[in-house]
Amino acid sequence: MRSSRHAVRLTLFAALAGAVLAPGIASAQSPTKQQKAAPPKAQAKAVKRYTIEQFMATTSVTGASFSKDEKQILFTSNQSGIFNAYTMPVGGGTPRALTTSTTDTTYAVDYFYNDDRILFTRDKGGNEQNHLYVRELDGTERDLTPGDKLKASFAGWKPDGSGFYVVTNERDPKFFDLYLYDAASYRRTMVYQNDSGMNPGAISRDGNWLAFGKPNTTSDSDIHLYNVQTRQMKHITPHKEPASHSASDFDPDSKRLLYTTNAEGEFTRIMAYDLATGATTEVEKADWDLLGTGYSRNGRHRVSLVNRDGTIDVRVHDDSGKPVALPELPGGEMRQVTFSSSGHLMAFYLNGDRSPNNLYVHDFKSGKTAQLTRSLSPEIDPNDLVEAEVVRFRSFDGTVIPSIYYKPRNAAPNAKVPAVVYVHGGPGGQTMRGYSAQIQYLVNHGYAVLGINNRGSSGYGKTFFRADDRKHGQEPLWDCVEAKTWLASQGYIDPERIGIMGGSYGGYMTLAALAFRPEAFKVGIDIFGVSNWVRTLESIPPYWEAQRKALYDEIGDPVKDKAFLIATSPLFHADKIRKPLMVIQGANDPRVIKPESDEIVEAVRKNGVEVEYVVFGDEGHGFSKKKNQAEASAKILAFLDKHLKR
Repeated sequence: MRSSRHAVRLTLFAALAGAVLAPGIASAQSPTKQQKAAPPKAQAKAVKRYTIEQFMATTSVTGASFSKDEKQILFTSNQSGIFNAYTMPVGGGTPRALTTSTTDTTYAVDYFYNDDRILFTRDKGGNEQNHLYVRELDGTERDLTPGDKLKASFAGWKPDGSGFYVVTNERDPKFFDLYLYDAASYRRTMVYQNDSGMNPGAISRDGNWLAFGKPNTTSDSDIHLYNVQTRQMKHITPHKEPASHSASDFDPDSKRLLYTTNAEGEFTRIMAYDLATGATTEVEKADWDLLGTGYSRNGRHRVSLVNRDGTIDVRVHDDSGKPVALPELPGGEMRQVTFSSSGHLMAFYLNGDRSPNNLYVHDFKSGKTAQLTRSLSPEIDPNDLVEAEVVRFRSFDGTVIPSIYYKPRNAAPNAKVPAVVYVHGGPGGQTMRGYSAQIQYLVNHGYAVLGINNRGSSGYGKTFFRADDRKHGQEPLWDCVEAKTWLASQGYIDPERIGIMGGSYGGYMTLAALAFRPEAFKVGIDIFGVSNWVRTLESIPPYWEAQRKALYDEIGDPVKDKAFLIATSPLFHADKIRKPLMVIQGANDPRVIKPESDEIVEAVRKNGVEVEYVVFGDEGHGFSKKKNQAEASAKILAFLDKHLKR
């Protein structure tokens, strides 16, 4: 699928790896007599426990790009302990590292169209100031976007591979300009100087049209279309009621722009805008959100993604609009579909609750599918891990809250287990099904984990998504407390041993729970979470200028709404926190800066409350290095065991 940024929902903070839940309302009621009747202990099968080192021996892989001769495939792997670019034969074999950084996370972007050079991106210690690099045929590396304090990213190829597009904020840290680089000389020309604060999106294959996204609020956005020849900008999505619009891709003939919109319903569908006439037509819809769509390099296939109740469904259509039969593989869902230039080969990932991403290649000519990677540690039997399930419960006001639930093996009324409410990032993120080493590690060691999709989460309609606006620290938090009630109603969970944890916005929810509902949870684990909304909103990175006003609209303006933000910021209510707290922070985090964690730790310790504080000096907003992931997960389990295990 061609490069296109599917900005499904505007979120301030990236979530940690999460989970996902499925349909069926589960009411929080007392267990029945049958549930209370414990099976004989002799029937219970011993659960094999795995160490964090065994979980971390699993390899994470992502991304895919075919070489010109379609014999090699490029991808990203953390096989060495840190992400680097690798290649391997499409028929399988031993991966070969093309980059060997030991300090800075590196992600493969693409093979060049006409030779075996590659593009990749890299930042410094998680500071998110990514630069775009080329690896030459002789193995040397060249920074194509040199300079300090800039952020750059790849934006797509010219159809013949003679050039590629790059967006960078080097001219003005608030705005991203678009450049066209020559693929041979790397000379560049500016295609569009961005002084409007809009986000560059899709680029037509003939180079004459650019689509830009303009966020108005976190639940309302527009698309503007720019004619490169006439230099005219046109707003193409006028609407009255709040609605989200996001450009996906131009068609291969550069005659239509495909985009997503929820303007006439709860969920996003795919529409097409005719560049000549301005007419719009519906292309595709589902009973859930269509996340976006894009065309293969040769234009003969179009790939769409559906967010179906926390699970990703892939749809592929040929150039006549007919659905393409996809290989059926057990144990997971298809993700990240990429076609070779001929269209004969299709790379994709298979991901399941008990199996991390594995790279596959399907040959449409032979009908054969080859598995290229085996990512799960060979020391772990997937049968010892657990499948997630989608559960639903009614919150305090009757709102139905979907969640992804992991029940540990051997949990029973006569062997009650502790539990954790796991809150995703955002605001506006979503806990989805799929492999999470951190969650499986906790479940393997006897913890039930409920990945809550509190009101305000993506994926369940625009009304649900908007239900947390200007209510952070209130109704969404109360959903988390009701999640504890649901867990406590299960006959095999000890209601006195339930904690809460989360990363980013989920970290804020953890702190908010301990400060504003101090009776609810036994313990809290805050992973780079917001403690002071005023400071966080004032310190938004300059390259988020296009989103800044939208975030102010949802969360609060740090000047106009200062009193409200103080009232909902845990730092100013730290005296109410009485339960043990763990805080984990990356020193280079540009989104939730380190003082957010420093100050909440200091304030809570003044209460005489136990606080364990872990800082990683070489990480940012999220931990990308295996050694740090292992250390954080081990410390989390030890902290939970200390306070929740009997």
